[in-house]
Amino acid sequence: MVIDLHNHSYYSDGILSPTEVVRLANKQNCDMVALTDHDTIDGLAEASYEANKLNLQFVFGTEISATWNNMTIHILGLKINPNNKILQTGLKKHQQLREVRSEKIACSLEGAGIIGAMEKTKAITKTGIITRTHFAQMLIQEGICKNMKSVFRNFLTGNNPGSVSVKWAQFDEVIGWIRSAGGVAVLAHPLRYRVTHTQIKRMMSDLAVNGCTGIEVVTAMSSLDEIILVSQWSGELGLLASSGSDYHGWSNQRVQIGCLQDLPNYEQAIWKNWIW
Repeated sequence: MVIDLHNHSYYSDGILSPTEVVRLANKQNCDMVALTDHDTIDGLAEASYEANKLNLQFVFGTEISATWNNMTIHILGLKINPNNKILQTGLKKHQQLREVRSEKIACSLEGAGIIGAMEKTKAITKTGIITRTHFAQMLIQEGICKNMKSVFRNFLTGNNPGSVSVKWAQFDEVIGWIRSAGGVAVLAHPLRYRVTHTQIKRMMSDLAVNGCTGIEVVTAMSSLDEIILVSQWSGELGLLASSGSDYHGWSNQRVQIGCLQDLPNYEQAIWKNWIW
């Protein structure tokens, strides 16, 4: 089966509408797909409607920023009830933090000589949320940077222009929002964080103790060795395994919906009991 539980639409930092994301997943022969936009659930109703028309199993999701050990991590909420008030309130707080951050990023970039940073970035977006990805794509489109790698080497991180820290909700609070909405919490792309393997395992352990259900074992960029390693870690901690491409659709990103390697152990699959 083709299962992809991590995808983005233009309600956060993707290119396609929720309808187009679902249609593409269907074209890619996905059996199950989730929409997991950053700190928002605004596209879920549209995506679910299209999935029902195509008889494609759809998972209601979101990707929530969280703080662990003073660093930002991303936690997927899967099989959530989007009508849950606790989740809605938490996401609204994060959306407000994103608004403040975008203004600060634009101001910092202006200070570095990038005139009209906010206006140029807003021109790329299709909804209200502005993410770092939008600023990154603006820098590429303006010819200031060649690609995403050069963006994050020279801007938006560390001591570079456009680097703005945010105090997201603590990881245990975010897990609480997801569980309150009847969902399961999954640590997204664990090997993308710039920490040691020892710290990643401690992160996973802390999340597990506080109600996290799974780990994203397979991503579009995972090597076979990485998949085996993270699968082993998740098994040791009693966590289930998820699989998601983290598709956004930008022309300078190679990731495609549904193009994922298999889980090493299907018995660990978080969706094992979700198939209808």
